[in-house]
Amino acid sequence: MRTIFTTGQVAKICKVAPRTVSKWFDSGRLRGYRIPGSQDRRIPREHLIRFLKEHGMPLGELEDEAMGKLLLVGVDGAVRSGLEGVLPIEDFKIEIAASGFEAGIQAESLHPDCVVIDFAMGRNESLMIAQNLRRNNDYADTVLIALLSDDDTASGFDRTIFNETFRKPFDAALLAERIRTLVSRRKTLA
Repeated sequence: MRTIFTTGQVAKICKVAPRTVSKWFDSGRLRGYRIPGSQDRRIPREHLIRFLKEHGMPLGELEDEAMGKLLLVGVDGAVRSGLEGVLPIEDFKIEIAASGFEAGIQAESLHPDCVVIDFAMGRNESLMIAQNLRRNNDYADTVLIALLSDDDTASGFDRTIFNETFRKPFDAALLAERIRTLVSRRKTLA
């Protein structure tokens, strides 16, 4: 994963001429630094991502690293709408799964940074989804969040499977902020 880009590399990502990138840099719109003793410019990854987002430009090859990927499993429409309203679409890609089977398919194609599992779909199925994700090394760092109802007690299952548990009812903005915090530890969501 490249952390520093040359003007030529930025030009390829943005599909512009290297001179255009130099103008962005020289005008202060694209932040970076010059190599001491030369005129060569270098642009750190986080400044490039911020620049692309601010100007509504496609992230291209950086999109996978820059966007948080969120999988909502069995989450009802109200919670889903609340999260979609609070999490910026330019920072998060959100996919939905209604069952454990769909969750497996979605996880395979999306490789989510965070999976939110609503226990309303059934305690056993919810736990099975979480345990299957934890067993797979590809998802070892994936953030798992459980949404528990009043009927679900936290006793009776291993809570260490989950990074966080939220008891309904809860504030969607609080859940969104927690997701943003946990995912940003894994990614640069500048």
